[in-house]
Amino acid sequence: MADALIIQLPNIPSAIALAGDREENLKILSRQTGANLVLRGQELHIFGTEQQRDLAAKLVRSLESIWVQGNTISSADILTARQALDTHREDELKELQRDVLARTRRGDEVRAKTFRQRQYIEAIRKRDLTFCVGPAGTGKTYLAVVVAVQALLANQVEKLILTRPAVEAGERLGFLPGDLQQKINPYLRPLYDAIYEFIDQEKVPNLIERGIIEVAPLAYMRGRTLNHAFVIVDEAQNTTPAQMKMVLTRLGFRSRMVITGDTTQTDLPMNQQSGLTVALQVLKHVEGIAVCEFTQKDVVRHPLVQRIVSAYEQYES
Repeated sequence: MADALIIQLPNIPSAIALAGDREENLKILSRQTGANLVLRGQELHIFGTEQQRDLAAKLVRSLESIWVQGNTISSADILTARQALDTHREDELKELQRDVLARTRRGDEVRAKTFRQRQYIEAIRKRDLTFCVGPAGTGKTYLAVVVAVQALLANQVEKLILTRPAVEAGERLGFLPGDLQQKINPYLRPLYDAIYEFIDQEKVPNLIERGIIEVAPLAYMRGRTLNHAFVIVDEAQNTTPAQMKMVLTRLGFRSRMVITGDTTQTDLPMNQQSGLTVALQVLKHVEGIAVCEFTQKDVVRHPLVQRIVSAYEQYES
């Protein structure tokens, strides 16, 4: 075997960040390049042919701005870096890595991890109405909440409204125990979790009581005009066409709205069209509306999630 190419890492935190949980990142780098990557203390040893070693070294170096600070690297970071090398978009990759969208209360950096995610964030910032469709784990809702919370904290909007169909199509809550708030809370939990990343959990009830943050089922939007607000409609594939039209026409002055969903995961009855699917067809040529589409390549959860999504896409096609 040829001599290893050795990259000296500056410290232990950077080595841990590069290797990932149970060295999962090294395995992904190996699959992407054909090289064998072995971490020995603060030294990364790269084995393989000269071409494999060089490619692996380039890939590791293209991620340096992340791991050198001890920040977590995801599988999406690696795949995006590989895509950048293949398509000669290294400069764009550096911009993506530099553009920190926000920091969580724990101090973790939040940024786009794929080129499509960056386009999505730019669309939300520039357009009053943005649709985002794609599989689970692509950050559709989370990134929208991040931008929305930043807008709220910067006083760009007066309120943050997060809404979704409480259960499948008909919002049938009667069989669940408790009052209405207790019934709907389990369905709104992902939205609360995203908010808690940036706003102290103890402060959120006060913001809700003052109407600055509103987390509610879709039915609560009827008959309202939402001015000076940032509105996020989550799980929109489970709206009916009438519900979707209703919520879209709530958009008021100096407001932004983001509609997210996965058109392949609808819980509607077989004979019921999805309001999200219909809206995408009806509004595709309307000026001022952005439509962002994610694929399994944009999945930023556990690497296994990406492979699961890919397997289902192949099966369903």
